[in-house]
Amino acid sequence: MSYNFSSICMKVTSVLIFLLFLQPLQAQYNWGNLDAQLEAKQKVLGNEFVIMIWKDDSLVYKKEKGLFNSKTQAPIASCSKWLTAALVMQQADEGKINLDDPIAKYIPELNKYFKGYITFRDCLSHMTGIDDEGGFLKKMMQRKKYNSLEEEVNAYAARDIRANRGTDFWYGSIGLNLAGRALEVATKRKFDVLIRTKLLIPLGMRKTTFTNLDGGPVNPSGGAQSTADDYMKFLAMLLNKGKANGIQILSENAISEMMKIRTTLNIIKYAPKAATGFNYASGAWVIDERNGAATALASPGLFGTWPMIDYCGGYAYLVFCKNLLGEEKGDAHLELKKTIDEQLIGNCR
Repeated sequence: MSYNFSSICMKVTSVLIFLLFLQPLQAQYNWGNLDAQLEAKQKVLGNEFVIMIWKDDSLVYKKEKGLFNSKTQAPIASCSKWLTAALVMQQADEGKINLDDPIAKYIPELNKYFKGYITFRDCLSHMTGIDDEGGFLKKMMQRKKYNSLEEEVNAYAARDIRANRGTDFWYGSIGLNLAGRALEVATKRKFDVLIRTKLLIPLGMRKTTFTNLDGGPVNPSGGAQSTADDYMKFLAMLLNKGKANGIQILSENAISEMMKIRTTLNIIKYAPKAATGFNYASGAWVIDERNGAATALASPGLFGTWPMIDYCGGYAYLVFCKNLLGEEKGDAHLELKKTIDEQLIGNCR
C-alpha cells in the first residue's frame, strides 16, 4: 500500500512539473505596471485598442479594449510604409531591382523634368528632394483626382525640386509611392497584387490589403488596411532576421539594410510632431540607437496604430487602434516602452 501511494505521488509530481513547462510565457513576466499605465493612458489611446507584445517566438502580452480586437480590420495609414519598404527590399533580394537604381529607369517621366538621379534608397528615406507641401486633408483631395498610381507619380515628376536628393528629409507620401510604381513597372504587376503575392500571403496576412475599395489609385505610402494579428506577423518576421513559417521572406542583409540610419537630425526639414527628434531608416523611424546603429524602429500611422521593434530587447510591440495620432500619443508610446523595457531587458543596454 505504501509503495502504491509513493508511486502515485511520483506520477502526480511528474505531471505537475510537466504542466509547469506548458505554462504560457506570460508567467515569466509581471505586467502589472503595464496594465496600470494603459489604464492611466486610456484617454490618450482611446476606448478601443489592442496591444500585443511578441518576444522571441511567442506572444507574451495581449490586451483588447472595447469592441476592437486583434482580428478587427482597420486603416493603418503610414504603418503601410514599413510594408512597402520590406517589399522593395525583397524585390532587391530577388534581383528585380537594385536599391541604387535610378527610379527614372522605371518611370521615364522623371527624366523629362531633370529628376533622373533619384534612387530607391532616396525614396525609402523621404529624401527625393521633390516638393511635398500641403496638409493631410489637402493631399487626400489631390489623390482623388488620379485614376492610377502611374498618373499620380507622373504628376510628382512635374513638381518643383525643393533640394538635392539625399540632402533634405521631408516626411510624406512621394518617396514610397514612387518606389511602389517603379516595382509595378519592374515586375509588370499591380502593386496591390505584387505585395499580396510576395509578402502578405507568405506571412499569412490574409486580412491585409492595399486594394482601394473606393476605386482610387493604390497608395503604397499609406493605403493599407490590416489587423493586429496580421501586422504582428510582419513584425515577428523582421525580428526573426527575415524568417517566418520556416521560409526566408527577406534576407538577413535586407533586414540589416532596413535598420541602417539614413538621416542626421540637421537634414530633417519636416517630421510629424510625434516623431520630432528621431532619425529615419527605411520606412521606419529610429526610436533608439547605439553607436550610430538603430536598435529600435517604429512606423506609426495617423490613425493611432503604433508598431515597433526593439532589437536590443528582442521584442515587437504593437498598439492597434483607430484614433488620430497626436504629439501626446507619441509620448505615451515611448513611456509604455520604458515600462516594457523593465521586463524585457535588452542585450545591448
